[in-house]
Amino acid sequence: MADFDEIYEEEEDEERALEEQLLKYSPDPVVVRGSGHVTVFGLSNKFESEFPSSLTGKVAPEEFKASINRVNSCLKKSLPVNVRWLLCGCLCCCCTLGCSMWPVICLSKRTRRSIEKLLEWENNRLYHKLCLHWRLSKRKCETNNMMEYVILIEFLPKTPIFRPD
Repeated sequence: MADFDEIYEEEEDEERALEEQLLKYSPDPVVVRGSGHVTVFGLSNKFESEFPSSLTGKVAPEEFKASINRVNSCLKKSLPVNVRWLLCGCLCCCCTLGCSMWPVICLSKRTRRSIEKLLEWENNRLYHKLCLHWRLSKRKCETNNMMEYVILIEFLPKTPIFRPD
């Protein structure tokens, strides 16, 4: 005898299986690391603008470089202010019991959010049409135990278009 109160989720299982199958065949994301000389809370003062070979045929090198330059100009505007506040916070840290570090923490978070918004704009403008997704991600450094922010360029699966008959 069948259980009438049991809920079957066949459609969700099929969609999940299709999504997992598409993700399984997508290539590994491209990692664009910071290449600057100054790093504040894991965020470097510029990102590498060299065109990765794995993006050949996916995006024009000029578009890639323009996007990286937009991110680097955002960092160029905000990171010197962050460094000044960091130095001021470190000098006054003992007197303020650590409260002098809050401005640099808030400014660093604001810088990350502005870069994330910029990348979201870039995705909506161009990269989602090319089945690519750019995002800021925190990763462990290769050389030490520190964390750093990198730009991940993920390949989105091409979803088939279903047309109702």
